[in-house]
Amino acid sequence: MLSIYPACFFKDETGYSVVFPDLNWLATNGRTEEEALNMAVDCLAGYLYTSDKCGDKVPKPSAMNDISLVTIANELDVNKDDAFINMVSVDVSEYAKEHFEKSVRKTLSIPEWLNNAAQEKKINFSKTLQEALIDKIRT
Repeated sequence: MLSIYPACFFKDETGYSVVFPDLNWLATNGRTEEEALNMAVDCLAGYLYTSDKCGDKVPKPSAMNDISLVTIANELDVNKDDAFINMVSVDVSEYAKEHFEKSVRKTLSIPEWLNNAAQEKKINFSKTLQEALIDKIRT
């Protein structure tokens, strides 16, 4: 499903800063306009993906006409010259398959007795390692 949110692009001395006012002022940047747009897509996908995984409610996007660059620029204390609003869209589930959920192969060593005992119990090594890593990361 396609998700579309308005983003404010502000030209600065290093390139472009990008802010999503509807998403708790989520921000990213890029050296060029094209890089900033790509980073905005990645940033939006990551935010929406993580929010979904955590069960967090995400606000509905504002209409582009309801966003005031002047108000946002003043609030952020940035220059409104060379600023613009663009709708940023991403299919989060498709993006996640390519960028967030892609599996990588890891080689590891465990004692032989542990390997034999786990195989006897038909334990899925990949699933067990993933669960253990997630548990470790959360603590």
